[in-house]
Amino acid sequence: MRTLLLASTILLAAGSAAAQTPAGGTEILTPERVFANPSLSGPVARGVSLSPDGELVAFLRSREDDVDVLDLWAAPTGEGEPFKLIDARALVPDAGELSEAEKARRERMRISQRGVVEYSWDQQGRYILAPLEGDVFLASRSDGTVRRLTETAADEIDAKVSPRGNYVSFVRDQDLVVYDLSAGSETEVTTDGDGLITWATAEFIAQEEMDRDTGYWWSPDERYIALQRTDESTVDVIPRLDITGGGATVVEQRYPRAGRPNAVVELFVHDRESGRRTQVDLGENRDIYLARVDWSVDGRTLYVQRQSRDQKTLDLLSVDPATGASRVILTQTSDAWVPLNHDFRALDDGRFIWSSEATGWRHLYLHERDGTLIRPITYGPWPVKSLNGVNQQTGEVFFTASFGYAERPPGVTGGHSFCPTLDGRGTMCDVQGERPTIQRLWRGSLDQAPTRFQPVTPDGGWWSVSMNKTGTAFVGNYSDLDTPTQSGLYRADGTFVRWIEENRLDADHPFWPYAARRQTPAFGALDSHGEMLVWQMTTPPGFDPSKQYPVVMQVYGGPSGGGVKRAWQSATNQLLTEAGYIVFRLDNRGEGDRSAAFKQALYLKMGQPEIEDQVLGANYLRSLPYVDDSRIAMMGWSYGGFMSLMAITEPAMGLTSAIAGAPPTEWSLYDTHYTERFMSTPELNIAGYAASDAIPRLENMTGRLLLMHGMADDNVIFENSTRVINALQANSQPFEMMLYPGQRHGVRGNERQLQQWRTYLDFLDRTIGSRAPAAQD
Repeated sequence: MRTLLLASTILLAAGSAAAQTPAGGTEILTPERVFANPSLSGPVARGVSLSPDGELVAFLRSREDDVDVLDLWAAPTGEGEPFKLIDARALVPDAGELSEAEKARRERMRISQRGVVEYSWDQQGRYILAPLEGDVFLASRSDGTVRRLTETAADEIDAKVSPRGNYVSFVRDQDLVVYDLSAGSETEVTTDGDGLITWATAEFIAQEEMDRDTGYWWSPDERYIALQRTDESTVDVIPRLDITGGGATVVEQRYPRAGRPNAVVELFVHDRESGRRTQVDLGENRDIYLARVDWSVDGRTLYVQRQSRDQKTLDLLSVDPATGASRVILTQTSDAWVPLNHDFRALDDGRFIWSSEATGWRHLYLHERDGTLIRPITYGPWPVKSLNGVNQQTGEVFFTASFGYAERPPGVTGGHSFCPTLDGRGTMCDVQGERPTIQRLWRGSLDQAPTRFQPVTPDGGWWSVSMNKTGTAFVGNYSDLDTPTQSGLYRADGTFVRWIEENRLDADHPFWPYAARRQTPAFGALDSHGEMLVWQMTTPPGFDPSKQYPVVMQVYGGPSGGGVKRAWQSATNQLLTEAGYIVFRLDNRGEGDRSAAFKQALYLKMGQPEIEDQVLGANYLRSLPYVDDSRIAMMGWSYGGFMSLMAITEPAMGLTSAIAGAPPTEWSLYDTHYTERFMSTPELNIAGYAASDAIPRLENMTGRLLLMHGMADDNVIFENSTRVINALQANSQPFEMMLYPGQRHGVRGNERQLQQWRTYLDFLDRTIGSRAPAAQD
């Protein structure tokens, strides 16, 4: 079956499948070099942020002698070279074992390194606060000194500098503590945190699924601290074996599975002047999610986003911090789910910006303090990815998005396409269209009706942006197919100021010896039920279209940002092309920051439209003369592991082999917020849960399976894989398995990742590569 290719007007630039980059050395990249120091990515700045006055840039950088340890660096925005602000090894030469709470918190935040893994500024830019190996350090910008604030047996987590720089706060032993910088003394804000009661810490669900990593919020004037109280006594205990190389421990984990009770979360406001603690009225229904908490600029209003348990309703509450009284000022609803984001922005004059998908696309809207809509800020058939900054003096709003305007045909002086206006009547305008494989920074107007938006950054690659509070400058991280990630400082109009990390691909770059064998991906799209599915394909060095090649389909497939990007490609992709494989990736429906309809295609039926789209991709591959359709494999981790299992048991895919890493295999075993968002509860969606269960499908396996899992995984718990292992053995079906003692949801460290990729390559070689039976015939 041949599939329909979209016309070139979709604005995707397709490269040549045989294109090569001539610059650099011709050495063959090996797993041993990929997982060694220094990193092949080069000097990449992480966690970059501008000081409030815009005069200094702080960022995290891996040590050259150990890529897994981060130091804190800074660079002046004017003249001067970058300098190391905090040397992690110098301050803490022998990093001890982190507490279980901090290990879990870092796992939720996907932090795998040690050293300085996070930091924060005070609003005046006088200090940088850096938690380091369980204690808290404060760097003074004026003289560069680093002051150690704590040295305790317990871990201090989620440390912050107060807005005016007078205090440092942190959570210790489940209670909130405030440290007075001038007096050098501590005050316990709460004292009863213990056992199943925790103060000021985001609960498991908020950290893992809601992208909320904190549980307390300072008011701008430092008078109030809003803080949550979490009671986990209602959550089921799921005994989990934590298996390491030295034995096993039974962990009585509080894990809220789909359809089961969540923790009870309450919100309070602590008044530092009176010492009084007031509970916020979150409504009579306690079975809700505390989604977001923000303060107005004047500190008079606390804004709380309250999400219903079924996630079809998101309320914005206006709260009086003195009394805790609240009222709903805005409500968003959906027949599927209302997504959370970080687009809420309180303005100096009391107005605020918030985003909504009411039109079917995520867009920004300006509201009065009481929630009354003033006007849309953005609109069109494309989604805003994030609100990056606001310049309230010039009235400019900055946002990232993946869209573009079509060029006008020759001789046409006005707009040439009929497109809807805000009142729905339509007008002549330039074509706006999605371009999912690129991302750039745009600007619109705060105080004028939206017309044509202005690009701030150049076209062609992938930009991510961190803007200063005043909206006058930003740090831009950029990469494209020929450019490793670079970090630079820019003025708000896009004017380049200076490099933070140029990361130039030249003879001094660690990747340079292998650059000449790097292959440039080709890009294209397929049509699925009227939706555009973007794909990318990378061929091996020396590609000959008259020959046939095996294919590795890489997949994630689940709700997230898409994986197909015109950005610098992972070195592990080159390991696959060096092994002789075509590498193919398709973003199926449900994946990526696209329209609401595109994302909601999987609602109540996870594993069905995604696999249908991957079948479409496999059939497209089979239509190509240079693809050996008898040697197609798929590999993925987490949701990608689930997809690999579903694909190897789907006869229409016809896979020869699959690698499934840490796969969710029955969604009723997974957590509430994630699973119920897309699948409702097991009781209300019996058919959907049954169809997504891997076990009944195992008899339909079309090829060989390699199953991998961390034996201390507290996210996709090991039971997801053991039930597959048990069923395959009961069916007398052969399979292969690789387990990782002590590893959680990801495999960490160069040594283990090297073993992991050696295992990948060995399995692929035996099933679809040079040692596969089809290759030997």
